[in-house]
Amino acid sequence: MVMSDIEIARDAKMQPIMDVGAKLGIPSEDLIPYGHTKAKIDLGYLASLEDRPDGKLILVTGINPTAAGEGKTTTTVGLGDALNRIGKKAAICLREPSLGPCFGVKGGAAGGGYAQVVPMEDINLHFTGDFHAIAAANNLLAAMLDNHVYWGNALQIDPRRIGWKRAIDMNDRALRSIVGSLGGVANGFPREDGFDIVVASEIMAILCLSTDIEDLKRRLGRIVVAYTRDKTPVTAAELEADGAMTVLLKDALAPNLVQTLENNPAFIHGGPFANIAHGCNSVMATRAGLKLGDYVVTEAGFGADLGAEKFFDIKCRKAGLRPAAAVVVGTIRALKMHGGVKKEDLGQENIAAVREGVSNIARHVENTKKFGVPVAVALNRFITDTDAEIEAVRDELASLGVEAIECTHWSDGSKGTEALAHHVVGLVEGDTADFKPLYPSEMPLLDKVRTIAREIYRADDVSADAKVRAQFKDIEAMGGADYPVCIAKTQYSFSTDPNAKGAPTGHTLPIREVRLSNGAEFVVVVCGEIMTMPGLPRVPAANKITLNAKGQIEGLF
Repeated sequence: MVMSDIEIARDAKMQPIMDVGAKLGIPSEDLIPYGHTKAKIDLGYLASLEDRPDGKLILVTGINPTAAGEGKTTTTVGLGDALNRIGKKAAICLREPSLGPCFGVKGGAAGGGYAQVVPMEDINLHFTGDFHAIAAANNLLAAMLDNHVYWGNALQIDPRRIGWKRAIDMNDRALRSIVGSLGGVANGFPREDGFDIVVASEIMAILCLSTDIEDLKRRLGRIVVAYTRDKTPVTAAELEADGAMTVLLKDALAPNLVQTLENNPAFIHGGPFANIAHGCNSVMATRAGLKLGDYVVTEAGFGADLGAEKFFDIKCRKAGLRPAAAVVVGTIRALKMHGGVKKEDLGQENIAAVREGVSNIARHVENTKKFGVPVAVALNRFITDTDAEIEAVRDELASLGVEAIECTHWSDGSKGTEALAHHVVGLVEGDTADFKPLYPSEMPLLDKVRTIAREIYRADDVSADAKVRAQFKDIEAMGGADYPVCIAKTQYSFSTDPNAKGAPTGHTLPIREVRLSNGAEFVVVVCGEIMTMPGLPRVPAANKITLNAKGQIEGLF
């Protein structure tokens, strides 16, 4: 009988976290245990590693997601395990899952089958409390902002120009737009407000991009929370909130160490979504992996048009990272959906649909190559895939000079990804990587968006009304001209139309609004109908999550 992901995770033979850390040479006294199977790494110890040479950084990205599933996180885990299997000292760097998708529709983010990180239930739920700390820091700033206005407003904040939202780690569409401070004089001044999901908070981005405690506090202090009547920005430091926020986040800044089912080390830290944020795990965790391992396998969220682009243009640019190779993950099932096949018909062989759908993965490969890194394709194989369908993908990608490697890590663990590991090592040791961002920092902000739209999304142009163009100009005048842009759009298509599958061209990227993330040091560009607070589906996963008679969690995936 085939076991479910949660049954496999529950059956895992985990090692004490001190033993897992020892595989990377981390002394036990520099691990801060959260029980027997989770730990944070002491920040002082990490600082002591700065003079060590870096290992090789490998990015795992994917095609535009479909209801058929792609298995990007699973492939990241499988590749990390396989690199260790063939004798390399490798670590995995992943993002922490958000409770919103866990109880919504997407599920958790701990991999699947025999390519998982454990303890799966802990990782997908409260873990080490990082997200709670981020929410607390975010909402402390919101409370101090309203409190400042209540007690006289010495900074002359214009209540109509307050831009800081509250945050909660749950999908709750009812909180997108609210009116707060009702109930009379004692409760403050009524105003429009709203909530973002925690993963979309600027605090999340700041935590993931900070390099140490001092950098964290500096970034927190730079957050622009509001403007005065003459449009002068007001920061968190001016509210004297940065110190207390740093206190709330001091433990959360330390990377988390767990293990795979094969007891290999995995760092899981930070969790911004790639469709509404920058979609990468923390710089702290990635740097730790690079100092402690010879290879680091990390992932970027959703398709390469979102996660990989932001990994290269934001994270690598800001942190000085030099990726050595990239892997684009796809499945035959997903390619069929991009080729027009309905989900209920995916079990039937359809070579024509596969060839049509390959256009999606081919474009992601072409785009990833634009950043100067060698690329491989991982085909996450399902039992219904036929050899003829696999060969069709290989034939189509051969013209791009890219090899598609069949992977069976879901059922076979590291053995099923061994061929991919050897291929990736060959790419890395070939030393052909010449990483470069897509656009220079000095390029005007709107032109940066236009470059991404044309080069990555293959749009004809962008559309931006006078208000949006004025926002770009204001941000540039405030000192944000050199910032990278973080585009928020649907993950399901290269365009802003989630139903436009495959590799659409000739579309326009409509810019709805622009948000300055001054602490994170990038500019969020909201496009199309994307929301920074998701809603629950008609039948949320929460309907099926419960405790069984043994006190075990059921329904979490």
